[in-house]
Amino acid sequence: MLGKIHLLEGEMEKAIEVYKKAVEFSPENADLLTTLGLLYLQLGDYQKAFEHLGNALTYDPGNYKATLAAGSMMQAHGDFDVALSKYRVIASTVPESPPLWNNIGMCFFGKKKYIAAISCLKRANYLAPFDWKILYNLGLVHLTMQQYASAFHFLSAAINFQPKMGELYMLLAVALTNLGDIENAKRSYEQAVALDKCNPLVNLNYAVLLYNQGDKKGALCQYQEMEKKVNALKESSTPDFDPEMVEVAQKMGAALQVGESLVWTKSSKESKSKQKAALSGKSSSTQQPLGSNQALGQAMSSAAAYGKTMQLPSGAGAPAPLAKSPSLPLEPEAGSEISPEETPEQLRKRK
Repeated sequence: MLGKIHLLEGEMEKAIEVYKKAVEFSPENADLLTTLGLLYLQLGDYQKAFEHLGNALTYDPGNYKATLAAGSMMQAHGDFDVALSKYRVIASTVPESPPLWNNIGMCFFGKKKYIAAISCLKRANYLAPFDWKILYNLGLVHLTMQQYASAFHFLSAAINFQPKMGELYMLLAVALTNLGDIENAKRSYEQAVALDKCNPLVNLNYAVLLYNQGDKKGALCQYQEMEKKVNALKESSTPDFDPEMVEVAQKMGAALQVGESLVWTKSSKESKSKQKAALSGKSSSTQQPLGSNQALGQAMSSAAAYGKTMQLPSGAGAPAPLAKSPSLPLEPEAGSEISPEETPEQLRKRK
């Protein structure tokens, strides 16, 4: 109870200390271990989260919260098959869980099985129609499939529930651009720029749109803002920029005849913590379009306190880049697996 009071007061560190003492008195209590693991997960201490969640699953292999959190960590690492194997363990016991179907859907999205992803996400949306993360994911999948009207529908709904998230406005602007509504796309980008002070991708996308519309002055202004954000990120950390973002930024700099001082660190492999959708930008000007309007979004997975607003730290290329964490060496229970290709309808038939 004392730990919960600290959490209500926003005192995360004190809550962790209380739960650590509770675990010392009851080291085999799976609920306490799960709560402590989830708190470390929220703080970004993935090693300790891994340790406590693993211990919780050792004592209670069917623990719903621990399994969901462990799968979320593996999903962030890109181990979609391993994450799915964890979700299968609890799919038969908690079949009506919105965060479970949300995570399964985004595993399929990571595996590029988009129809299965939409099927799972639609089920999650049916079970929790007001959850903005599920609506965000549906918008992201539809953008990837170039179904821009559907993407606009789900992203607009997500904005109604999460109006302070800049990335949502950016993705909405990408959808509007591809629907030919340039003026509203610009308004959406302006809102995204006003809300998101850390993500350079917002300014890069806006610069591409302005350049393709012939507004070189406005494009240069957004490009310079992007440079400032990139340099700030490099000073504070070692960001892993998406290769596609780097390529478009370099082309943009060459087109504007700027950017020689901006040093990009190209990664040889794509960051596994990001899900991307390369969407062709449309231009009504006589100028040759620069290239593609980049819509880079993170697959939102649910772990700890489902239903609470996720705290979104700053990052490059995604609203909340999840750190790569080791896969938990836990085996699923025998006979509880479903094939990765199964959709919710197929899963119901197996029961």
